Amino acid sequence: MTKKDIEHYVAPYDEGVSFDELPDSEPTGRFRLSWSGWLGAIIVGFWVFIAIFGPALAPLGENDLPFPDDYSEFQNPRAGAWLGTDVSDRDILSRLMYGAGRTIGIAFAATVLAYFLGVIMGIGAAISSPRVDMIVSRINDAFLSLPTIMLGLVVVAAVGSSIPVLIITAGVIYATVVFRLARALGQEIMVMDFVEAAKVRGEGRWWIITREIWPNAAMPLLTDFGLRLIYVILFISSLSFLGLGVQPPQSDWGSMVRENLGALSYGQSVIPVLAPALAIATLTVAINLVVDDISAHSGGKLSKRL
Repeated sequence: MTKKDIEHYVAPYDEGVSFDELPDSEPTGRFRLSWSGWLGAIIVGFWVFIAIFGPALAPLGENDLPFPDDYSEFQNPRAGAWLGTDVSDRDILSRLMYGAGRTIGIAFAATVLAYFLGVIMGIGAAISSPRVDMIVSRINDAFLSLPTIMLGLVVVAAVGSSIPVLIITAGVIYATVVFRLARALGQEIMVMDFVEAAKVRGEGRWWIITREIWPNAAMPLLTDFGLRLIYVILFISSLSFLGLGVQPPQSDWGSMVRENLGALSYGQSVIPVLAPALAIATLTVAINLVVDDISAHSGGKLSKRL
């Protein structure tokens, strides 16, 4: 290539020729859910609505008898008790609506607490010194090695069962799992080139956490939030089924299954057991459908919207 040819290609850049950047594409402003995702969202929305407004919409009080002059356990569905009655002749539909608020409310509060503790400690360990990271990680592994149900039973049996105790117990137990995820994401992001560039620019740790680590860790953390909520719902329901969760006369779905097991033993109606069990199953499956759909179709856009 001759000198004249070189000047022909280089000259435009030497003369200060500039090129306009392509405009950014407009955001869609909504999630693209498939039919299964929309089905899950509708079911979740229904149960959240019942959890919030159920006590106001319930046909009877939580412990009211629909047929006080005709006391009989496990009565079949009829007008006045559309799902029948339970072992104490209370309206199953009303108790199901009251129990939705406690089951969902306790599980959601415990999951938020687990993420508050786990994300702070996990990202903190990821950006701290190797010695601090090792100490915190080994303590977390010690708690993580204990079976969740056994640990929950020991704590609740020792301290006593109440709604605050259930929230704190479930939150601390599942914070250990969130810690491992947040720590792994933090360590992976901390070695990225853009984080190294931020360190060279002199950015502080708080800036790196809020501007670099959190936006890139939001999507997997939010996906795991939905899955963790499922585990907490099952954990709370299991404690109630074993008699150490929500205590009577208050109701939640797990305790309703335990109270009405006698209907199966004596060949009575299966609705007192099937209704709360189906409520737990439909809610957990619906949450899983929504989480899977958001994770599959939204990709990294979800963390950007946060």
